[in-house]
Amino acid sequence: MMNRHPRVAGLRLAHLIESSGPGGAERVVAELATSLQAGGADNVVFLPADGEDWLRRQLEGSGVAVEYFRIERPFSVACARSLALGFQKHRIDLAHSHEFSMAFYGAWAARLAGVPHVITMHGGRYYAGRLRRRLALRAAMALSARTVAVSGRLALAIGRDLGIRATRILTIPNGVRYLPPERVTLRDDLRLGPDDRLIVAVGNLYPVKGHQYLIDAAASIIDRHPTLHIAIAGRGDREAALRSQARDRGLADRVHLLGLRADIPAILAAADAFVLPSLSEGLPLALIEAMFAGCPIVASDVGEVGAALSAGRVGVLVEPADADALASAIDGLLGDPVRAKALGERAARQAIAQYDLSRMVRRYANVYERAIGTRPRGLARLSARQEPSL
Repeated sequence: MMNRHPRVAGLRLAHLIESSGPGGAERVVAELATSLQAGGADNVVFLPADGEDWLRRQLEGSGVAVEYFRIERPFSVACARSLALGFQKHRIDLAHSHEFSMAFYGAWAARLAGVPHVITMHGGRYYAGRLRRRLALRAAMALSARTVAVSGRLALAIGRDLGIRATRILTIPNGVRYLPPERVTLRDDLRLGPDDRLIVAVGNLYPVKGHQYLIDAAASIIDRHPTLHIAIAGRGDREAALRSQARDRGLADRVHLLGLRADIPAILAAADAFVLPSLSEGLPLALIEAMFAGCPIVASDVGEVGAALSAGRVGVLVEPADADALASAIDGLLGDPVRAKALGERAARQAIAQYDLSRMVRRYANVYERAIGTRPRGLARLSARQEPSL
């Protein structure tokens, strides 16, 4: 928990995100808002009215307030106006938006309300394929005090997409609040014996997460590791396809789809190794959690994963969408427990040094302080007390 922090104490902060389901960006919003609340700031999280409300449940009991908004597609003047009024209602000092849609609407609303605005991009680049969206994000960035990317590679990609200097984009890696589990029951739940080997992956069941390559990789080494099991924590529309693939590869009783789980540290503690087979990522929280847990790691070299794993010094990197390379890397770890243990220990030390939640929160607190300090003199610190020009 963050102690009272002079940079945020007394500030009124808004956090905006278009999705409220379980995901990496949503978890960052929850951790950031609750940590800042504990640090002495007053926080309001703005969520979609038609969302899942998973994020709201993560905020319960923290003191963080929740407001709702609606976006009328494809262009919602009403959304920007309602957000601006929400900023006024809560006397917001600074608004912080996450991902493309809220970067645009949050910047617009902050402009109406006369408060500084900060953007964080977590890895979704679906704006890049349409000129109108690229122009909208450029406009949002121009109206914002600072744009943040969660990885250096993402900052470079945004710069290329928008034709701007990457130096205009600050990189702040995601942070994790890691607590060792009190109970570890997964192996018992799966009825695994002491000689069974368990590979764990964590991520929603979407094509971009690459779980299909993990199953293919497992099938190719099952003869060498006949006690191998795969457990995947997450949910999504690929569940039926992955079960079918496991049956077709003779792994129906070896691939365990765990669904959405809240006990990720306990799942990681049960693993012989952690695999991240993603095709695209920014800096995934699941990877950082696996590092904190001291898991030996095999991961696709995408996004900021290679930097997090020190170019392979604290984990094994493979090319994405390459089941053979994935199989070889997993086989190597399972066949060399001494090396696997050493990699896990190095990963844990790296996580503690670089990806602790408090480090991320301090860096955002510094961004907020600078953003508020550069506001035009004509704006009072609590400018949302005045009626926004709507």
